[in-house]
Amino acid sequence: MKAMQSALRALILVALAGYAVAAQQHAAAPGAPTPASVGISAERLNRLHAGMQGFVDRKEAAGIVTLIARDGKVVDVNAVGFQDVAAKTPMRTDTMFRIASMTKPVTSVALMMLYEEGKLLLTDPVSKFIPAFKSSRVLEGAADPVAARRGINLRDLLTHRSGITYGFINGGPVGGGYRKNGVVDGLAMTNLTLAEAIDKLAAEPLIAHPGAAWNYSLSTDVLGRVVEVASGMPFQVFVRERILKPLRMGDTDFVVPEAKWARLATAYAPDGAGGIRPMTDPETFGNTVMSPGTSYKAEGKSYYSGGAGLVSTARDYARFAQMLLNGGALDGARLLSPKTVELMTVSHTADLPPSGLIGGGAQFGLGFRVVTDVGASQTLGSTGNYGWSGIYGTNFWVDPKERLVAIVMVQRYPGSQVAGAFTPLVYQSLIR
Repeated sequence: MKAMQSALRALILVALAGYAVAAQQHAAAPGAPTPASVGISAERLNRLHAGMQGFVDRKEAAGIVTLIARDGKVVDVNAVGFQDVAAKTPMRTDTMFRIASMTKPVTSVALMMLYEEGKLLLTDPVSKFIPAFKSSRVLEGAADPVAARRGINLRDLLTHRSGITYGFINGGPVGGGYRKNGVVDGLAMTNLTLAEAIDKLAAEPLIAHPGAAWNYSLSTDVLGRVVEVASGMPFQVFVRERILKPLRMGDTDFVVPEAKWARLATAYAPDGAGGIRPMTDPETFGNTVMSPGTSYKAEGKSYYSGGAGLVSTARDYARFAQMLLNGGALDGARLLSPKTVELMTVSHTADLPPSGLIGGGAQFGLGFRVVTDVGASQTLGSTGNYGWSGIYGTNFWVDPKERLVAIVMVQRYPGSQVAGAFTPLVYQSLIR
């Protein structure tokens, strides 16, 4: 009986702690902008919060953080569930998440900063910076590789029209070659340097001729190496010094320092019984190998993935997104010109067939998914929306028409449905 009473008291204390955190997160700071001040219904925001809580209650996610900003004002940041279920650590609005492919827009901005400085052109061949790409070959079907009709250029990398793929996505001979020869996908730990890994990738055949098809890929990791060569700075240093520090994104980096390990959300996978369980490290899902712990906590690691390597928080990433919405500047720090942001956020793939990975009603810009047809997208939104997602379930988008930034952070692979529900729940809260 005493043991049962002690267990009950412990559960009550955990629940109270969770309610206290939730109350703290819902409470607005004195003088903070209200949702109503930017045309968002606080009552309708409760639908968003309840919707996210539903994923936790159904054990489809451990915990979720959402953020909405409009007119440059963050008006709603909400955390539900747990950062770690077993430890009963409540999810907090400053919890850190593996944002994976949401790193791609950051790397794309880095490349475009160098473009603005005259250090490269989008038409430059990648071989100008990485000689290993001078003689790219294309593997078509079961035939022997043939010479590429032209070299890969930087625009091809930004738009995923390079002919490069991902080993975990491609189950054919090209992906098989990646896996056999140790090409790094950016999701697991490796002893290779960025330069070594990209040279290894360059030795593999392409899946399509440059410019001919859209294939989601390691192209952005290659861009990271281009940034390194063109700037004369290690890629991770360029990102930290030229993007993260000016934007005051103090919780965003390729490595989580030991002092912040307690704030890193646990990554989860389906448990086969309708719930979730913590991912192991490393863990293999088909052709996908992920290291949710070591690849982010390792001090002194040598491979910094431009396509998948960053950890961030909702508030930090909102600063990056707001910089884009502002036309390249935030709080006195200008990274890009408005015309460059405009070029990045229009379609560069209109001549190609639709891609299921991009989704209906959308095409791809220079680092972003861009909505081109709201009706075909089959969800709420605006023409000109742009953003991207991460393999652990994170997602962000910017809506210039509505002056809106929206971010959702969760850690589940595979099968997270959170981002799909998040979008209409955000838009239904707009009342003007």
